[in-house]
Amino acid sequence: MTTSSKGRERFSVDTHVLVYAVDTGAGEKHCRAQRVIETLLERDCVLTLQSLAEFYFTVTRKGKLEADVARIQVDGWQTLFSVVSTKPATLGRAIEVARMHHLSFWDAMLWATAREAGVTMLLSEDFQDGQVLDGVRIINPFGVEEDGGWGG
Repeated sequence: MTTSSKGRERFSVDTHVLVYAVDTGAGEKHCRAQRVIETLLERDCVLTLQSLAEFYFTVTRKGKLEADVARIQVDGWQTLFSVVSTKPATLGRAIEVARMHHLSFWDAMLWATAREAGVTMLLSEDFQDGQVLDGVRIINPFGVEEDGGWGG
């Protein structure tokens, strides 16, 4: 597992955080997602290729953004954050974790990719808040606390 190059917490976010950041109709989740992204600009954060691909698919399929605008948003995030992708071994690790922890396959794949990139905090509403999987702490950034419990 790669460790954070800055010796601190390394973050990543799931697709929902990215979608809510552009979805002005999402109310408080939109505002909070924007604050999360702004905070992560000052932190060690990587995005997974999977999250960016799911973002593009989701916002274009649901009519939240036109395809050209969604592409510009994806390009912008790739400029602001490092992007990590899966490796062949990631698949096996994701399958095993999905089975052991009763996670959806895609959530497990996101976790496995983030873990391989040295992520220590994954901001997601799709896992159990506060759960730690092999050194990766899952935090729901839309939790009760203003900062979602991650210091943002």
